[in-house]
Amino acid sequence: MQIRTDLALERAAHLIDRELPEGIRMARRGTHFQVTEITVETDAAGAAIGRGHGRYLTLECDALHHCAPELRQQAEELAAELSPFIPAGAVLVAGLGNADITPDALGPAAAGRILATRHLREALADNSPDTDFLRGLRQVSVLANGVLGQTGIETAELIAALRETVQPACILAIDALACSDLRRLGNTVQISDAGLAPGSGVQNTRAELSANTLGIPVIAVGVPTVVDLHTVVRQASECTNLRGFPNMIVTPRDIDRLLHHAARLIAAAVNLALHPQLSFADIESLG
Repeated sequence: MQIRTDLALERAAHLIDRELPEGIRMARRGTHFQVTEITVETDAAGAAIGRGHGRYLTLECDALHHCAPELRQQAEELAAELSPFIPAGAVLVAGLGNADITPDALGPAAAGRILATRHLREALADNSPDTDFLRGLRQVSVLANGVLGQTGIETAELIAALRETVQPACILAIDALACSDLRRLGNTVQISDAGLAPGSGVQNTRAELSANTLGIPVIAVGVPTVVDLHTVVRQASECTNLRGFPNMIVTPRDIDRLLHHAARLIAAAVNLALHPQLSFADIESLG
């Protein structure tokens, strides 16, 4: 039975209660999230879970909160988990997805809240002491270009072209994900340094974004917003024979609220990770 999911944790679910294969390690921790870290040491080892080599962090909670102090606590913990993935230097944040389709709008919605700073050094070239703090922020560029059907340009092509101009140390890509467990819809964040293929969870895979294709690290951050109908039916009825039963991608009824909370949390965490000299209150005042 095919598992349609972007979450490495769900791909590895059949291994959790067994001895892990050589080359795969798993650890758990967390305070406001239950954090599961899966490390795949080689592509050969990753074949057991259908994932390439890299680190995969899954952060789970009962809900992604929209109010303090829960939002602050979750954002700070998510930022602390994300920070070690990000190398020193400039960063290009890419908000992937279609802003006109709510379940696919996480990337653009979060990108709109990211603090872009690359232009500040040139704009504040007067070297006034009053602007020292702003000039000291990490150089961050933000892209939310839409999808292939809107632009005629693969996201990977656009990012590859921008890389020559922006010269980032890494790409931080934010995207909506698919999961196979209804309980994880809107309540889970995945971080990975293995790159991503946009749309893979709904079998609409675009060109891969990874260190192999772009030549620099690609850190992917996402929240599952959709699940396929066969999964819903299997979980509700324990039916396993769905031959001839139509399948489609479904999303929660309150997807607008879910997306707003997820985008706000991820943007706050990304801003905190990129600019550790800022507090959560600073980040919120800018949004």
